[in-house]
Amino acid sequence: MNPSIPARVALLLGALTPAAFSATMNSLDVTKRHGRYALVADTFLEAPADAIFAVLVDYDRFDRISRVYKEHGYLEPAEDGTPIVYTRMEGCVMFFCKSMRRVERLETEEPTLIRTIALPEQSDFNYAVSEWDLAPVPGGTMVTYRLEMEPDFWVPPVIGPWFLKRTLIQGGTRAINRIERLARAEVESAHALD
Repeated sequence: MNPSIPARVALLLGALTPAAFSATMNSLDVTKRHGRYALVADTFLEAPADAIFAVLVDYDRFDRISRVYKEHGYLEPAEDGTPIVYTRMEGCVMFFCKSMRRVERLETEEPTLIRTIALPEQSDFNYAVSEWDLAPVPGGTMVTYRLEMEPDFWVPPVIGPWFLKRTLIQGGTRAINRIERLARAEVESAHALD
């Protein structure tokens, strides 16, 4: 029920491309093997890693990143205390529209790593693992985003890696610039409180 694989990735990658700010997507690779999609994107954001981290783990306001997120937030933690997060997205790729749901374990190493692992019994994916690696560099942060997923629903064969990559490049610009803008606002807000 999460938007389709392409829509989910477009949403997430919408968080990874260039536009009005300095955010720059350096590379994007999408592959499909045995029904499982893999995506790797390298992006530069002109914002500190801790501020980007804060934006990406703010599931209570996840719709700030993209309008594709229709429902989102934190659920009751797992028995071991690991945070559990929920997102429901809606989106269309060509003629294929889908609502997709993911319930995931959220593992973090602040401020450099965010990993989510889908709980298949509560999600529209048989498998989904994502990682955001945030590496501080002069002038900002290099962000490597990895996503590997296998949908629990039919995806039209025409929505292959080449089409998905094109869709992500086109739609990703807005999301990555929003993340950068939101991270900069986090920094400005922190400075205003000092």
